[in-house]
Amino acid sequence: MLSVLLAGLLTQTAPSVSARQQGVPIGRGDTVPKVVLSAPSGGWTVDRMLKIEGTVSDPSVDPVVVSINGDRYLMRTQGGRFSRKFPAASGKNVVTVMATNKGGTARAQATSYAQVPSVPLKAILTSDTDGVYTDLHIYEPTDASSAGDTLDVTSMAHVYWANTESPSGGTFFLNEQGGDFDQPAYGPYLYIHRAPPKGVYLVATNYWPSGDKAHTVATLNLALFEGTPGEVRRRVRIPLATPGTTRVLAWVNVLGDGQAEVYVPSADPKPKGNGWPTNLEEAVKELQKSGDGGGGEGDEGY
Repeated sequence: MLSVLLAGLLTQTAPSVSARQQGVPIGRGDTVPKVVLSAPSGGWTVDRMLKIEGTVSDPSVDPVVVSINGDRYLMRTQGGRFSRKFPAASGKNVVTVMATNKGGTARAQATSYAQVPSVPLKAILTSDTDGVYTDLHIYEPTDASSAGDTLDVTSMAHVYWANTESPSGGTFFLNEQGGDFDQPAYGPYLYIHRAPPKGVYLVATNYWPSGDKAHTVATLNLALFEGTPGEVRRRVRIPLATPGTTRVLAWVNVLGDGQAEVYVPSADPKPKGNGWPTNLEEAVKELQKSGDGGGGEGDEGY
């Protein structure tokens, strides 16, 4: 009897893996898709937001991959159409949209020159998995949070999906997908500040899978004083697996005079000097105690 049971177990096929746990899916079509960009159309613009819009011939391709000046994002399609606005970089904006199905990958590219002021602080968060929420949370410095050499995170201005405007002018753009502002999936979640006050900013994500317990990889693209001599760019990729987990992706220290520094806890040595608080780890623990971080027990990554 035991040998029969063992034989049965050995001949069983492995359970299928949910598509949302396999990373970015490809379209089902067998012919290489065609991508048509209707925006940007090229040339010059004075708009501060850059619209990326177009169609893909295979409507099963969802999402398309968007690259703006080398930064990669994922954008959902609706019936083969895609549309989303991104903060424009001052000067050259090279936009590439890629669509992949079983037949291969197609690309469309356009270059737009934006005559707009540089954006001093920009954060864009995406994930590589459908059916999950990787909410972006930004904490801005205030007079109360930045007294002395220590940081009081509970006194920082919290900007996220439920509070999209900060007292100092930071703006959070909701994850709009085809007119729906509450869809899980790839993002992107956007935050910009056109006149960020000096001080330390906290960039975090709160992870909530939808349905099964999928894992994902969160990707943060940070751009500070883009297009200026003091430009700083960082890309942070962190795996997320535990529901309710809040992860600190990066700390940003705006020093003034077009200068800023970035500290990524998972990659960099602890910063010293130049106005960095001495209690970063303790400050985040205090945030968790207050319940303002959006996570629950088991929070990690600080």
